[in-house]
Amino acid sequence: MEKKPEQKAFSITMGSGFQIRFPNGYTVSVQFGPGNYCDNYGVNSYPNFTENVRKAGEDGSNTAETAILDPDWKFVRYPFDAPDVVQPPRMTPMEVLTLMNHVALLPPKKSVEG
Repeated sequence: MEKKPEQKAFSITMGSGFQIRFPNGYTVSVQFGPGNYCDNYGVNSYPNFTENVRKAGEDGSNTAETAILDPDWKFVRYPFDAPDVVQPPRMTPMEVLTLMNHVALLPPKKSVEG
């Protein structure tokens, strides 16, 4: 199996959010573009996809969709308030910060590939 290139600590995801990869191998994805579970959920991104995504990004959002990914890019269930939820909708900035702090402190998990 071909090994994937190492992901950088910060990455932009198609102009609709960002991802942060922590030294322990876990990644938190924060998305707030059209169609994401946030204030911009109902924003129509077509027919002018690039322009509408750009405008939604500039307008911003008070909430964001988040996800936790392990070193093998598998979704991780949320550890607090919603243990059966993989992607809780509409998190506030303080909830995103709490999530990032929690994920940053998880013990390292070796990737199946590495």
